[in-house]
Amino acid sequence: MAVTTDTALRFHPLRETLYNELHARPFFAVATPQQYSYLAISAHSQEQDQAFELLCQLCQQHDVEEPVPKSTCFRKSFGTFTLKWERHAEFYTISVINPEPPSDNPFAEPAIKLLPDEWLAQLPGEVVAAFHLVLVGADYPTAEEDLIRYFEGYRISISKTRQDKATLYNAFRLHSDGFGRLLIHNQGMSAAQTGRLIRRLIEVETYRLFALMPLPLAKQLMPQLAEMDRALANYLTELSKLAADEDERGLLQELSNIEARLETWRTQTNRRFSAAKAYHEMLLDRLERIGEVKIEGYTTLGEFMRRRLDPALRTCASVHTWMDDLSQRIKRASDLLRTRANLTLQEQNRSLLGAMNRRSRLQFRLQETVEGLSVVAISYYLVGLLGYLLTGFPLDEWGMSKQVLVAASVPLVLAYVLWLTRRIKQRLIKAPIDEES
Repeated sequence: MAVTTDTALRFHPLRETLYNELHARPFFAVATPQQYSYLAISAHSQEQDQAFELLCQLCQQHDVEEPVPKSTCFRKSFGTFTLKWERHAEFYTISVINPEPPSDNPFAEPAIKLLPDEWLAQLPGEVVAAFHLVLVGADYPTAEEDLIRYFEGYRISISKTRQDKATLYNAFRLHSDGFGRLLIHNQGMSAAQTGRLIRRLIEVETYRLFALMPLPLAKQLMPQLAEMDRALANYLTELSKLAADEDERGLLQELSNIEARLETWRTQTNRRFSAAKAYHEMLLDRLERIGEVKIEGYTTLGEFMRRRLDPALRTCASVHTWMDDLSQRIKRASDLLRTRANLTLQEQNRSLLGAMNRRSRLQFRLQETVEGLSVVAISYYLVGLLGYLLTGFPLDEWGMSKQVLVAASVPLVLAYVLWLTRRIKQRLIKAPIDEES
């Protein structure tokens, strides 16, 4: 229901949503006896929308008021049973609640049989958690032979809640119908206390399974990570023996391939490992709130969870940390190889520049030699032209000698040609600098 106000205050658009978040999944008072069937189905956003449409269709078939669009929690009575539907981040849940007292076998007629098989077959996603929960009164038989029959002979965990108001029975097994089984023996709890207890037990079973989902993947990755770790150690050993640039480039390519594989695994598993850690923390919180009291000779829910679940999650955390450590070591090895390759390249560049410098000096010397020869040749031709020029003058009448004049002009011509050549060279060298400036 939208909230309106007569004040002129400006409210944040998410204010009402944030207020309602605390009431999104409330506890409901539960009378004794009750029969529950519970499903937690892994599904992405589009599949959850399809499941919501199927829920609306079921409501139409039973003339029940449909849920509000985008609802995260829905609970309605369908006459003979009550249906509860919830949307979560990566899964949705369906709880079928039958208020009828169970027969002499509490799991003989589960509540899920009240739903149409064809409707259940259309549910999108993959079922992760599926179990029956039965709440019975203090007079319901729970002798050892009865429990063997209820749980098909499996070894069970038994514990009590605080103030001895309820006894919990769970085998943590899939039974012949493919469902788990949980029995609550109510010995004085109120309806509100019973509702809170059932909610926490359902969450414990759900979070337990979702927390364990990355374990098979972690076990699958462990031998591959070990092989990758050994390969990285071998590459680092070879790194100190490398001498040729080709070897460095080849090793760098192999490290890049390993890094690409590792980053692919991290991308595929990082979200799953992080979610497992969050589910584990919520699981421990729910177990703490249940407040189990140990019964001599039996394992409590919390003891069973911690003995089996904690090592599995430590394995997942170890694999997660292992991948991060490998990623850092591969990065450091790649940086070291790139540094070596850069040093090799710089050494090659220095050798190349030295060779170019030697060629430039040689070219400069050849140019000076050619320049000297050019000065001599030009001077020779100019002196020859001067000789031809003096032939046309009456030098004898003037008392002058042609040979003396030609010989005297040689130093002057050489000096002039040398000055002119250097002047031209200076202009040619200076011109590109002036153009750049």
